[in-house]
Amino acid sequence: MARQLDEQIAGRFPVGQRLRVLDVGMGQGTQALRLARLGHQVTGVEQDATMIAAAREALAAQPEGIRERVRLVEGDGRDTGVHFLPGGFDVVLCHGVLMYVDEPDPLLAGLARMLAPGGLLSLLVRNGDALAMRAGLSGDWPDALAAFDTLSYRNRLGLDVRADRLASVSATLAGIAAPLHAWYGVRVFTDTAADDAPVPEDLEPLLAAEERAGRTDPYRGVAALLHLCGVRG
Repeated sequence: MARQLDEQIAGRFPVGQRLRVLDVGMGQGTQALRLARLGHQVTGVEQDATMIAAAREALAAQPEGIRERVRLVEGDGRDTGVHFLPGGFDVVLCHGVLMYVDEPDPLLAGLARMLAPGGLLSLLVRNGDALAMRAGLSGDWPDALAAFDTLSYRNRLGLDVRADRLASVSATLAGIAAPLHAWYGVRVFTDTAADDAPVPEDLEPLLAAEERAGRTDPYRGVAALLHLCGVRG
């Protein structure tokens, strides 16, 4: 996904431009720190106390120049209008958040308002058109059959969450003046790998295959996750 995001940024902004980035639901700050290391000014928003503590610890271990480019805000991603002025960011990330939000449209509208004209909105959502894939590939036929008729599922943390369909999110983005510009699949071949699986020796060809599948039909359509990129009009 990082490669996909870098591709979209490179296609929209001049090389070397220091971007204003908002990462909503940043988790432990993986993407926020990566973008700060690339020279961008990053603001991360996270409401989970454990996650923001981990992000602060990771940030503290960075060189001073990187620490100065990152601001961490403890808060709910649905309250961006409370913390920030509209149009204040060139790039807004919201990765792995929508599945925990019952009504995602207001959140998406708020994120779009944070974007400057021409800004990039990057979303990572669970693919509602392929919910049966993980269970089916694992041989869990009852769960696979049940997944065809719902957008709800239980994730690996044991939480009941929700998925999004490409057509539905695309329609929402068009309605909030940040229409879909590009989309990718994420975890096409590797979704059934265990969370604690060791890093394979053939990591580079694995990543190359995933990256190729993530941008190629029909493979991207059955990915576990969708990376959707909208552009503020």
